[in-house]
Amino acid sequence: MAGVVELVGLVKGFGDVTAVDHVNLRIEDGEFFSLLGPSGCGKTTTLRLIAGFERPDAGAILIDGVDMATTPPHKRPVNTVFQSYALFPHLTVEENVGFGLRYQNLSKDAARGKIGRALELVRLSGMEKRKPTQLSGGQQQRVALARSLVLNPSVLLLDEPLGALDAKLRKALQIELKALQEEIGITFVYVTHDQEEALTMSDRIAVMSQGTVEQLGTPAEVYESPVSSYIADFLGVSNLMEVMVKTGTQTQTVVQLGPYELTADTTYPWPGPALVSIRPERVLVLSDGDDVPNMVSARVERMVYAGPVLNVLVTIADSSEIQVTVPNMGAVGHYRHGDEIHLQLPSDALRILDRDEEG
Repeated sequence: MAGVVELVGLVKGFGDVTAVDHVNLRIEDGEFFSLLGPSGCGKTTTLRLIAGFERPDAGAILIDGVDMATTPPHKRPVNTVFQSYALFPHLTVEENVGFGLRYQNLSKDAARGKIGRALELVRLSGMEKRKPTQLSGGQQQRVALARSLVLNPSVLLLDEPLGALDAKLRKALQIELKALQEEIGITFVYVTHDQEEALTMSDRIAVMSQGTVEQLGTPAEVYESPVSSYIADFLGVSNLMEVMVKTGTQTQTVVQLGPYELTADTTYPWPGPALVSIRPERVLVLSDGDDVPNMVSARVERMVYAGPVLNVLVTIADSSEIQVTVPNMGAVGHYRHGDEIHLQLPSDALRILDRDEEG
């Protein structure tokens, strides 16, 4: 076993602010694990605690079963990749990657072999003699990654490493980074505020809010089954509508949305006011004459062209405005303000949430 990280009752405060509030997590060996959340949620502080750049006020940081809470950073089996790259501009790529090896008892040939392997992993072979200024932003980030990998850490910590790159390059490197992690098989702990980034690369995601873990699960679990309106709203686009919960069984719940009675394939413990959420891509636009369960009428308010898809904003029951994502099949001008359309809100796509969880 190597690369298992356990956080037990982890607490860290700065003055009157509790940045990390009794966090408990277990990150498995070889897992790509993301800490996701907005600025100030505690994700970066949690990463810095694992790295040893901050000391916890309480709790344990176990790496492969050994508590590292008081161990200095250079004695932990981890390495960190930062957003800023932090490359030495006067050194070559080869010298930057091998910088940490000078403190190890290695022959020049052995060191050169490790550097070559690290550069091969990040697809920079042949660029050993270039300086950082001769590289693109994506290549510089790969050098920073190789510099961390060459030391063979059990755990690699990544603090928003793609944040300084343009959108197209960031998307390309997301796929490369996940493939690289699978190839080398070590544990990645990745901090990001970018929901798409976390969904694309992670095996599991911890969504954080105000120093705590709000939800932990696979990308599909946290996206498809949010436990709160905070998760539903933060992780992608979610439509939240106020409803009245009427009745329920062990597998379904009936709610009232204006004049419409809807069935959700989920249980809810009590009747009364609540929120129901549905993702825009799960809302179905019906053809005239269709008669299906959970059908509602809606009025088109406006349409936003987004290239591959059309985002149609509609109002249901004169109060609930939701977004419907429709594949762009060439009918760009099909939806006009004031049009009435019929929608289906599939029962398996509806999630019922407490109103007091909103925000």
